[in-house]
Amino acid sequence: MDFAYDARTEELRAKLLAFMDEYVYPAEAVAHEQRERLASPWETVPVVEELKAEARRQGLWNLFLPDSEYGAGLTNLQYAPLAEIMGRSPQLAPTVTNCAAPDTGNMEVLTQFGDEQQRKQWLEPLLAGEIRSAFAMTEPEVASSDATNITTHIERDGDEYVITGRKWYISGAMHPDCKIFIVMGKTDPDGEDIRRQQSMVLVPRDTPGVTIKRAMQVFGYEDHYHGGHAEVIFDHARVPASNLVGEEGGGFAIAQARLGPGRIHHCMRLIGMAERAIELMCRRAVSRTAFGKALAQQGVVHNWIADARVTVEQLRLLVLKTAWLMDTVGNRGAHTEIQSIKIATPRAVVDILDRAIQLHGAGGVSQDFPLAELYAGARTLMIADGPDEVHQRSLARRELKRYV
Repeated sequence: MDFAYDARTEELRAKLLAFMDEYVYPAEAVAHEQRERLASPWETVPVVEELKAEARRQGLWNLFLPDSEYGAGLTNLQYAPLAEIMGRSPQLAPTVTNCAAPDTGNMEVLTQFGDEQQRKQWLEPLLAGEIRSAFAMTEPEVASSDATNITTHIERDGDEYVITGRKWYISGAMHPDCKIFIVMGKTDPDGEDIRRQQSMVLVPRDTPGVTIKRAMQVFGYEDHYHGGHAEVIFDHARVPASNLVGEEGGGFAIAQARLGPGRIHHCMRLIGMAERAIELMCRRAVSRTAFGKALAQQGVVHNWIADARVTVEQLRLLVLKTAWLMDTVGNRGAHTEIQSIKIATPRAVVDILDRAIQLHGAGGVSQDFPLAELYAGARTLMIADGPDEVHQRSLARRELKRYV
């Protein structure tokens, strides 16, 4: 395993670091100010469109997509340090480089499983950043940690599919530019193989029977930059049968293919969030005095900063190993490592952010620093893309199998 960055990665890292310093960090405060003046909180703030244009001009666009026909053609190992940098400003940087979830996962699905017409109609405008999208799987009435539980029906009726169900926490659905949903439901609810009951269909947002009921908050945040998280009702919504993604019964497999890269992308960005937290901790520690000496001279602060640095270095190595395995033996061969990083990274980063908040006192929970919002995002990732306990269960069973 050689984790040294190659020449292309180093070139993109340098460009991206400069882009962050010159454009992204200064735009954070500007974006907050502009949002307060919008008629709707879900509209895109002007500075985001300006940054998107600049990112495209500099070639910092669609870096996540390994298919060189559509994206940058980077391996997971090449993309990892870039996603980490973007994670330092997770509300802005992924969005303005067209590397934000859920669009990234949806573009991967369309690239791998979409037909020519589906790619032309939906993938191309997504790649161009002209529209946004949403992935509708999670449901409020069932334990969605087990994806086989979903109850949304997708029934064939002649040349159409009829979709009926209720979804929630559908990321991106509140954004006015969200034009398409990838919806997972059951086409064969009584099938013997519970992992062949599900299918995915493309449902345009303006389809009759599709209702955006409300925006869901996350720790009180509405996550405007990612298009929010909505509750969506599908009431006998009809789409052409040609909107099926892949084959009937292939929905569970497509979901697994989608979630593998998504999980490692989240962990890459989480490391960037932790690095931002360490930087803020150090700046705060050297600039504040309490009880006669700088916070940087307090022993407990030394422990927090040292532990955070050790933790980040450990996590980065595990994420890079996982990326390398995904590139060399595939997602299935890296299953143990993907689950390991999904368990370890959010948990550890939440702890680092918690210490950073503590060091900032009242400022840490305020809107004047990004820490509270970073904390909410990191804590949510202990649930999103499969809660920790599901990954622990699967990982433990795989370990135990060697001894039974």
